[in-house]
Amino acid sequence: MAYKSRKLIRAERRKFGVRAKIVGTSERPRLTVFRSLKNITAQIVDDEKMITLAFVSTLSEGIAGKVAGKKKTEAAAIIGEEIARRALEKKIDKVAFDRNRFWYHGRVKSLADAARKAGLKF
Repeated sequence: MAYKSRKLIRAERRKFGVRAKIVGTSERPRLTVFRSLKNITAQIVDDEKMITLAFVSTLSEGIAGKVAGKKKTEAAAIIGEEIARRALEKKIDKVAFDRNRFWYHGRVKSLADAARKAGLKF
């Protein structure tokens, strides 16, 4: 039987608590964030149609060069600006923010603030 650490169990519990309250619709899709030790990913998802409308990562083409040599919070801000730009291109201006088990500080907050500044409404 696989062992799950208490930290992982608490993280999964947080994720389910956040996702129970947030649903992406066609009018207001969900902006979800995933943070790993080195990279950060943001995507806009319509949960009704089950499709991804926009996706940006620090590993994406064109973005990897911009974030090279930057601090992680600065890279997260670049990702936030880019996801907002791509969303506005597709006529999406309102989103529901899904922090996806991560506490709202540091890189997650930096991404959210940059996306708001670039024109997305949460």
